[in-house]
Amino acid sequence: MKVTTERIPDSQVILEIEVEPDRMEKSLEKAYRRLAQRTKVPGFRQGKAPRAMLERYLGAETIRREALDILIPEAYRQAIDEENIEPVDLPAIEVTQEEPLVFKATVPVRPSIDLGDYRAVRVEREAPAVREEQVEEQLEGLRHRYALLEAVERPVQAGDMVRVEVQISVDGRQVLQQDDAEFRLRQGAAILLPGFAEALQGSEKGLRREFSLDVPDDYPHRPLAGKTCLCSVLVKEVKEERLPELNDAFAREVGEGFPSLAALRERLAADLRAAAEKETEAGYREKVVDAMVAAATLEYPPQLVDREVDHLLQDRANASGAADVDAYLRDMRRPEDELRQELHWEATQRVQRSLVVSKLAEVEGIAVAKEDIDAEIERLAASSGARAEEVRRMFASKRGREALEHSLFTRKTLDRLVAIASGQEVPSPAGEGESNEE
Repeated sequence: MKVTTERIPDSQVILEIEVEPDRMEKSLEKAYRRLAQRTKVPGFRQGKAPRAMLERYLGAETIRREALDILIPEAYRQAIDEENIEPVDLPAIEVTQEEPLVFKATVPVRPSIDLGDYRAVRVEREAPAVREEQVEEQLEGLRHRYALLEAVERPVQAGDMVRVEVQISVDGRQVLQQDDAEFRLRQGAAILLPGFAEALQGSEKGLRREFSLDVPDDYPHRPLAGKTCLCSVLVKEVKEERLPELNDAFAREVGEGFPSLAALRERLAADLRAAAEKETEAGYREKVVDAMVAAATLEYPPQLVDREVDHLLQDRANASGAADVDAYLRDMRRPEDELRQELHWEATQRVQRSLVVSKLAEVEGIAVAKEDIDAEIERLAASSGARAEEVRRMFASKRGREALEHSLFTRKTLDRLVAIASGQEVPSPAGEGESNEE
């Protein structure tokens, strides 16, 4: 067998493999025996038909295709062993000549990552901010949560709590019927269908109202997207919110109770600051990784992005409640190629970030010790109260400890990235002076 290799961009190697004619003949014989065992040829017991008869019955091309299915994987495996090539995904195969057999295998190999001067990367932090309006919005939300509801005898208004009997149909087919539905007509809130809450305003108790709604083409529930829905609604009860006054008495009723309205405001502001700090830190970490990606030189096979697109599609299908990706595509009523192209950019970002983070962990010598895992389990158990023993059991298994190890490894790597990018003093990387390219 003759093999030539050529390295091409995007971390791929082309193998041109020429196979000896006698090896092809042996594969044809194997193909004949395999097909004979699963083909019933009239006048012969299964598996006993002569090769010439089987060729006439199935066609010589069928046996040849079966032979290639046997020979090409064998020759490919032998070639990558001889050339010391480590594939990271399946190859693309192209038969370029039939006699003697010559085929090309385009093989994706390990990515090449050069982090550059990654220790010089700096990313400025943004200070988390909480506006007074945010505190007021939180207070207003609490007022609505603690509001009293009183039945009123007037047409429906925004903000009311209504109890209704509702039927919705599309193209003469009923898609929803509820005899005693209850919901609040919050401003801007999506209830049942876009525009439903607004159309219900002005309805009177005891009177049935019928109206139609045009559903947008991009509506998430695809069976209704782009359709006209006919709605029939009978209002049974209308309740109006009576909002409590913002004073010390109200503060004492909220949650665990606060001594004054000022104390409640202070607590809300503190909670908002904590949330803002968490969000800002998450955003900072993402910016740091992106800065490291920008400083690096990456070469990787396109198959890595294709696999990531597969994962994103599966995630979307799971989130939508679809049975599988095919069902999700049917619900979306969009071509798979179009969706895959839409997800390509996000998949590329994820692959690049993952490659850079993994390479940096390798260069910096990031590792998770057994003691780190044990300490993390105890930390999680201590914060779980009555469920402490359940948490310990959960992470006692090999799979549980491996999942925790992966989480800790990622966290430690990102912590090191943040320390570098924010200008902190960090230990010298393991293997100082060695190349960071693979």
